[in-house]
Amino acid sequence: MRGVVLVEIRNAATVMLLRQDGAVMKVLMLKRNLNLEFVGGAYVFPGGKVDSGDYLPAILERCDGLDDQAASVNLGVDSGGLAYYVAAIREAFEEAGVLVGSKPDGSMPSKADLDSARERLLAGEADFQSILESLDIRLSVSELNYFAHWITPEGPPRRFDTRFFVARAPEGQVGQHDMSETVSSVWISPLDAIKAAHEHTLEIILPTMRNLMAIGRFSHVEEVIDAARSAQSVDLVVPKLIRDSDGLRILLPGDPGYDDGQPAHMAPGESLPLP
Repeated sequence: MRGVVLVEIRNAATVMLLRQDGAVMKVLMLKRNLNLEFVGGAYVFPGGKVDSGDYLPAILERCDGLDDQAASVNLGVDSGGLAYYVAAIREAFEEAGVLVGSKPDGSMPSKADLDSARERLLAGEADFQSILESLDIRLSVSELNYFAHWITPEGPPRRFDTRFFVARAPEGQVGQHDMSETVSSVWISPLDAIKAAHEHTLEIILPTMRNLMAIGRFSHVEEVIDAARSAQSVDLVVPKLIRDSDGLRILLPGDPGYDDGQPAHMAPGESLPLP
C-alpha cells in the first residue's frame, strides 16, 4: 500500500562493563565504525541485536544464576528474557573481547584460546554455541544487572528496543575493539566521557549519555551494582522526535511538549539529532 512505512523494531541488549581504577570507576566504551548505518562514529557500550541463536536451549543451559523464568520476570516479559542476557554477553565478547563467564571450575581459558575463539567467531568460522562448547564455558548471567530500558523514537523505519545492563568487568580481561564494527576502545570514567561529549571530542548519543549520567552519580563499581540490584523497577524511556522552529529535536518523558507534541518523521538522509 502506498504511503505505508513498515517499521521494524529490533530487540537489543547492551552491557556497561565497569572496573575500579583506584578511586575512579571506569566504563568500557567502543567507537562504532563510521561506515555503519546506525550511529556510525559514536562511542557506545558493547551491545547489539538479540539473535535467534541467543534463544537456543544448548546456550541457555550454559547460563548460571538465572533461568528464563527469572530473567523474564526481571525484564518484565512473558518469556525469552534470558536471551537478552546471552546477547549482552555475546556482543561483549564479539565487539570488545570480554567474556563474562568461566569454566565449570571457575577458571578461564588462556588469553590465546579466547583470542583464537573470538577470531573464529568474527570470521564466521564458528558460532557462539560451538565456541562455548569447545572452551567449556558457562555464562555468568547473574553478573549482569538490569539497569535501563530504552526504545528509540518513532520516525526511523528501524527502531531498537534495548535493555541496558551493568556488570563488573571480569578480572584480567582488558578488552579490545574488533576493528570491524568497532574501531577504537577506551576505559573512561563516566564523568570524563560526559565532559568529552560536551567538548565534542567524543560523539555520544542520547541513551548512552543518559546512562553515563546515571552511573556517573557513583564513584565505585559496587555502588552501581547495589543500586541496580535494589531497584524496584526499571522505567521504560521512549524519546519523541518533534520538528519545530528549532529543527528536529528529541524530547524525553517529562520534558515540556512531550505529551502534546506530534511525532516527527525523519526525511531521507536525515540523521537523529545528537544530545
